[in-house]
Amino acid sequence: MQVYIGIDWSQEKHEIVFHNEDGQMILGMSVEHSMLGLQKIESYRQRLGVEVEECIVGIETAHHLLIDFLWKHGYSQIYVLPPNQVRSSQGRRRQSSARNDRKDADLIAEILRTDRHRLYPWHPGSDLLQQMRAKVSLVRFLTMEVVRTTNRLREVLLRYYPAALCIFSGLNTQISLAFIQAYPTPSAARGLDFASFQEFAREQGYRLPKRLPGYFAKLQQPQPEATPTTVLAFQEEAVLLSSLLSLLVQAKAAELRQLQQLYEQHPDHWIFDSLPMAGTLISAGLLVKFGEDRQRFPSPQGVQALAGTCPVTNQSGKSHLVRFRKACDKDFRYIVQEWARATVNESVWATNYYLQIRPHSRSDNHAYRCLANRWLAIVWRLWHDHCAYQENLHLQRHASRCQPRP
Repeated sequence: MQVYIGIDWSQEKHEIVFHNEDGQMILGMSVEHSMLGLQKIESYRQRLGVEVEECIVGIETAHHLLIDFLWKHGYSQIYVLPPNQVRSSQGRRRQSSARNDRKDADLIAEILRTDRHRLYPWHPGSDLLQQMRAKVSLVRFLTMEVVRTTNRLREVLLRYYPAALCIFSGLNTQISLAFIQAYPTPSAARGLDFASFQEFAREQGYRLPKRLPGYFAKLQQPQPEATPTTVLAFQEEAVLLSSLLSLLVQAKAAELRQLQQLYEQHPDHWIFDSLPMAGTLISAGLLVKFGEDRQRFPSPQGVQALAGTCPVTNQSGKSHLVRFRKACDKDFRYIVQEWARATVNESVWATNYYLQIRPHSRSDNHAYRCLANRWLAIVWRLWHDHCAYQENLHLQRHASRCQPRP
């Protein structure tokens, strides 16, 4: 007997409903999010006389210890339902807007029973892929934190110490951050002589000594001066932010090295290595988002919708509306859009396509999404056929498709 299990999860407790093949509820319970509570799921299943292989589970997240517990205990038919799909189905079993956690779990079980043919079972992937997935997420988080902290530090320096922004190659370089910590005020910087400046650069391992005279000259140029009160108010924050940013930059570099090591061990890495302008984060991120199950995306439209690069079309009668796709994997969209941006001026066909589409696009981001949509279709074919990308071959095929038919 097949049993459909709907789970409405939360951090503290979970509502769980068992349906039979006729859609009738045969068991409903609430369990705490604890080992004892999760074990109750197993005990109640055994009381019903249902085997694990007969259980079809639906839940709205893949990032919870509950799903790890289920997978570990042999529940292989797990379906992760998009929350918007569950919300849009609220009226299937009731006319009023009243709802609670038990009713939501009941609805999830009903969706599994009636619409399972439209869903695809969830699989965690190999241990290597899971490690890469966590690393990609962490590097993405660190990147956002670096950008946010850099922006805040730049605002602070512009307020009281703009000279610190004019030296070295960038604010988030280690030598720039070390300089702010060592000389946190304009008066401290003006008190430097060139010999001391050279000694500081040498201690930091700076490898471009020919640029030091120019940097020192910029540092000594007259700058708008803040009041002593303003300097006193902001110098402590500048030191704190520069220290924090230094740790973030070092952590991101270390995590990228570890991600590269994991990525090179994956059997599919050579496919994504062949893509132009795809560095460690982008190539590993694409591999993680595509995954290892070729059956998950039977067509490129599936991966394009997941990444949010293709729009949503609403058409009814004479009404025809094309709008931005909001329901998608936003990290995936960021990765593929940044990659599309990097390929412009590096890939012949990508540059030509961007130049053609930009005049008709609402913004640069819109044009890059359109280009990313094309790239995803190419990567899907390479991934599906286990092939490496070849720019010349792609150009030849594109030219042959563009030739007029006799």
